[in-house]
Amino acid sequence: MSNHNKVIKYCPKCGSSDFFPDSPKSYLCKKCRFHFYLNSAAAVVALVFNEKREVLLTVRAHEPNKGALDLPGGFVDPGESVEKALFREVYEELNVEVTNAEYLVSFPNEYPFSGLIVNTTDLAFICTVKTLDTIRAGDDVSGYMFVDVNDIDYLKIFSASIRNILKHYKENC
Repeated sequence: MSNHNKVIKYCPKCGSSDFFPDSPKSYLCKKCRFHFYLNSAAAVVALVFNEKREVLLTVRAHEPNKGALDLPGGFVDPGESVEKALFREVYEELNVEVTNAEYLVSFPNEYPFSGLIVNTTDLAFICTVKTLDTIRAGDDVSGYMFVDVNDIDYLKIFSASIRNILKHYKENC
């Protein structure tokens, strides 16, 4: 259950402090019997390539792991499709318009945020873009680079799921 019990202390339904872990993935309020589940949050990442077939890596502008390399992407907003989130995130971060996306693979991840470990499911897509001529770092990206998939320094990659996605691509595509 990671570190949730350091942050989750009160029942979100009745406010009682009689709110305790009931299983590795849920909490139960002993007062009102509200059952709260720790579900995985959906996140999307894009594999974008230039004409040399080098993959686009971004540089994280903020914590966690400011300065680490990442793939463009982010969280799926409530009520948003995975595809819409993917197109939105790539545009917000890089000013690049995705025209097509093909699902590649997904991996679980643990994302540290505000003192809490958020469990995510990171869905990766191979993307075609309208043009790379408009590319610029924005939103939570401070820079970007294109790297041959055979030359990636995995020690500089932000998270295990992103490393796994890149390795999966290298070994299977």
